[in-house]
This record gives sequence, C-alpha cells and structure tokens, in this order.
Amino acid sequence: MKKMMVWLSDSFVPKAREIFANPWIDTVASTMKKVLPIILTGSLIFFYNVFRSYFEFLPDLSVIANFSFGLLAIFVVFLITHEAMIKLGHGEYQINAALISIAAYLLFCRPQVVEGIFQVDNARIGPAGILMGIVVGLYVALIFHFYAKLHVLEHNTTLPDFVSDWINQIIPITITLGITMVLVYTFDLDVYQMLVNVFMPLQKGAQTLPGFILICFVPVIFYSVGISSWVFNAVTTPIFIVAIAENIEAVAAGGVATNIATSEAVFTAALITMGGRGGTLPLNVLMLGSKSRKLKMMGKICIGPSLFNINEPLMFGAPVVFNPLLMVPILINSIVGPAVVWLTMHFGLLNIPARMVQVGQIPAPFSSVMITEDWRAVPVYIVLFVVYLMTWYPFYKVYEKQCIEEELTASE
Repeated sequence: MKKMMVWLSDSFVPKAREIFANPWIDTVASTMKKVLPIILTGSLIFFYNVFRSYFEFLPDLSVIANFSFGLLAIFVVFLITHEAMIKLGHGEYQINAALISIAAYLLFCRPQVVEGIFQVDNARIGPAGILMGIVVGLYVALIFHFYAKLHVLEHNTTLPDFVSDWINQIIPITITLGITMVLVYTFDLDVYQMLVNVFMPLQKGAQTLPGFILICFVPVIFYSVGISSWVFNAVTTPIFIVAIAENIEAVAAGGVATNIATSEAVFTAALITMGGRGGTLPLNVLMLGSKSRKLKMMGKICIGPSLFNINEPLMFGAPVVFNPLLMVPILINSIVGPAVVWLTMHFGLLNIPARMVQVGQIPAPFSSVMITEDWRAVPVYIVLFVVYLMTWYPFYKVYEKQCIEEELTASE
C-alpha cells in the first residue's frame, strides 16, 4: 500500500497534472467547476423532492430545477467558450464568442418555428445535452482561436480602433454561424443524435456481464470529466424499460426474472450507485474524518445528499471531476460494482428485481432489500461498501495529503 501511495504521489500525479494543464482540457475542467452552483441547485431540489414524495403537502419546487439544472447545456456551452478564450489568451473575444456559442448551440438543436413559436426539444438544453454543449463550445472556441491568430487588421492605421474591433468580431461571428447553418440545413447534421448513436451498441448484449459492466462504466467515464450521466438516458432508458417489463411479465406468469440490466438493479437497489454513480458513499465517509479542513467540510456538506445517492455535490465539490487521483478509483468501482451485482444475481445469490421502482434516491441497504425483496442484499451491500472503501482509500490519502499541504502553505 505504501509503495502504491508513493508511486501515485511521485509519478502518477505529476504526469496527470501535465496532461490536465493543456488549455483545452483545462477549459472543460474550469467550466465544470464554475457550473457547480447550478448543479448543486438542481441536486438540492431533487433532494427536497425525496421528502415531498412522502409529504405531499410540501410545495412543488420543480420550476427552480427546470430553470437551473434544466438549462444546464446552455450554461455549459457559454462557459466552455468563455473559458477557452481566456485560457488561450483571447480575452477580447470572451463575451461575444460565448454568446455566439449559445446561438450556434440552439442552431444545432434543430429548432422548429410553429405558428411563430420557437420550439426546442427540452432534453437537448438540459443535462442530457451537456456533451453536445461541450462539443459545440469547443467548436466555436476553435473558430475564434484560429481567427485571432490571423491578427486581421492588427496593424491597420487607416481605421479607427473601434471599427477594427467591430470587424474582428463580425467576421468570426459570421463564419461560426455560417458554418453551423450549412452543417444543420444543408448537410442535415444532427450532432445530438450522432453523439447518442455512438453509444447505441451498448443496447446489444446489455444483459451479458460485459454489456452490463459497459452500460454502468461508460457513463462514469464521462461523469468523471463533468458530463452528466443523463446524457446516456436516451440509450439506457429503452433497455431498462423493456427489461423490467419482461421481468414483471415473467414473474406474473409464474416464471422468474432474468434481465439484470434494469434501472432497478443499477439505480434503485443502490448497490452499484451507493452514494451515487461510482460508489462514492465510502469516499464521503472517509472525508468526514479527514485532517484537511476543506475535505472535512465538504464531507459534512455532502453526506446528506450522499445517503440519498445524490453525489453531484461530492463529484464537483471534493472534487472527483477532473481530479486525476480520484478519477481512477471511481472508474475501478464502476467495473467492480456492476460485476459483483451481475454475478450475485446471475448465480442466484441475490434476487433479480421484478418490480418497477425507478427512484434512485432511497438510501441503501433499505432500497436494496426493498427492490430485490431479498435480505441477502444486506451482506452484498456490506461487501461492496468494504470493496469500494478499500479502492478509494490509497488514492484518497494521497489527495488528502496534498490538500493539507496546500492549506498549510496558504496559512503561512
């Protein structure tokens, strides 16, 4: 263990930092940090809705989530371009380029105008559209970056400065929207659907062990760089709905459930998503006893949502997102957890869910027993908690040491 921690600290971290220092990668990382308050607002409302489902007299606050978390892709595309302009040294373009990225994004959403009403598919502007938001934001930033490097009119002395500035804004704006228009209306390009289609092969073989691991693992790869797992709902939802319906029908006919890849097994049972995707509850527990003031405080803030399997505050607050030390264990957990759950269910050591309960915010192991109707879910939960904890521990300790050193340096 000690040798591993030394290797992480002295070899892995410096190389990872070098990679993450790239301005394009740093742009995405910085955006995910700045969008955190919006994500936390949505998480707070989801957390509140857990209680509202039991106490119906509480007011409906969904509108707050709809107009914060529900517009996440729009905020992300703006911030991606804005941050890129700063990090690439083009501060004069940061506002206009970011605003035009919103226009380009809406164009890529393929809006419809019906009787004077501008209509955009709601899924494309919310968390499911984050991946497209990042792609479009970087695409707009790239156009402005290349144009800025041309230094057009930089040494022109015949035009007033403000006229040169206008021209230098108008040209890349026109180029950006012109290319976008051609891609959308001439070539009929649907970027959102293309990104969804990339992951469609996951639908084939989802009920096999490799397929089940992939369907749990791939979203976490993107989640670890700040892209919400909601992006994959278009792929996973049809798989999960059909699978649980077949399980319900089989049991009603006197047979047995056979489909393991269901929302109930992945989310509601909260064995794979213990504390949230990637089994982050043990990490939160470790943070509660941290010697780092920052980590201990974040541990206290995040433990409530974590118990209800909401880990956005932890992912972006610890952070795990774009943190080379904590990204590794969350990916390991996203392979080990699904493998353990699939094997225990496949070999009859744990019941396969045959009830449709698609609420992932029920604390485990209560939800684990409820959804599997099997008390053997408790020992499975305990085993997985220990496995996740052991996976997090060495990486967490190295990160904790870094945080303590940073706090000591800041206090001097």
